[in-house]
Amino acid sequence: MLSACSKKEAAPEPVRAVKLVTVGEGQIESAQEYSGDVRARVESRLGFRVAGKITRREVELGQHVKAGQVLARLDARDYQLSADAARAQLASATTQRDLADANAKRFRTLRAQNFISAAEMERYEANLKAAQASLDQARAQLSSQSNQENYTQLLADADGVVTSVEAEPGQVVAAGTPVVRIAQDGARDAVFSVPEDRRSAIKPGQGVKVRPWSDESRVINALVREVAASADPATRTYVVKAALQGTDLPALGATVHVMPEGMGVSREAVGSQVIKLPTTALRQEGGNGQGTAVWLYDAASSSVKLQPVQIASADGNEAVIASGLQPGMQVVATGAHVLTPGQKVTVYRDKYAKPPQNSGSNQSRTQVDKTQNAPESGASRPAVAAEAGK
Repeated sequence: MLSACSKKEAAPEPVRAVKLVTVGEGQIESAQEYSGDVRARVESRLGFRVAGKITRREVELGQHVKAGQVLARLDARDYQLSADAARAQLASATTQRDLADANAKRFRTLRAQNFISAAEMERYEANLKAAQASLDQARAQLSSQSNQENYTQLLADADGVVTSVEAEPGQVVAAGTPVVRIAQDGARDAVFSVPEDRRSAIKPGQGVKVRPWSDESRVINALVREVAASADPATRTYVVKAALQGTDLPALGATVHVMPEGMGVSREAVGSQVIKLPTTALRQEGGNGQGTAVWLYDAASSSVKLQPVQIASADGNEAVIASGLQPGMQVVATGAHVLTPGQKVTVYRDKYAKPPQNSGSNQSRTQVDKTQNAPESGASRPAVAAEAGK
């Protein structure tokens, strides 16, 4: 009866098995670069200001054009007929104005001799003014129709290169429909895209190193000119435009490698010795104000404790550690999300792994303690993930 009334003791927390990685120095194998292309600072999509059927295209893709050069033509017969009608209206209005002017002059003489009343004279003066207004209207109409006829020729508004042809002869286009795209001569930009987590690190005026794909030994300086305010709906990346400095610039559309200054590891640092850890070993401790941390393994007590670290950059799937660790320390590589400070752990060993062979190489290797696996529990299984690190 007494044993039935007593409280059951809580089951002890199972001892978890973890994989360890010994901290050592390794080489940086990659630099943070983005792929981009060279584009003109100003690229215009030109179209006719009137609707019609394209009869001729005067330029080809990649052709260099001058300002005022004809790019394409529309069928202008309807606009020519409208201009002829406006000229006829102008001639008629001119005749009416001349007749009203002659009448006004004749009746001014009669008025001076008091043969007509002042009211009659005012009527002829009003007729003259109306005729003059009709003449001015006809002239404006002819000017408008003449412009419409001239708009059937698509002219280049600046010197540049034809980068795209979007309409062909025989096609009927509306007013404003793009027909030819012109990349204007002058300034050039290196255009590339960055992911969302890197957008805040790029600011207008920031320096950029640009290397042409055709000559990677050449470096061109550039300055960030524009950063997109919204992400591309398809790629979810942000477009960045950097103004290229200098005169001998790569051709339009050339592929370039772009490296923003102050972001990640520079290309010159590739091959240098740094401390790297797999990203699975990192733990975010924002709630405790410690930032990023890792679990250090204490072999004497077979327990773990948190160690804050500073992240310098990323090298592939590994994090470059700036401070907080020393070579020789043992860090939990996987299972960091299920541990607590001071928790007892055992070192996981793959029973199917082959024993390492002796080698005279002095290269750093991942050291894993050879101990027995922790006994499995029905309530909880060991958290195991891929092993990485130098």
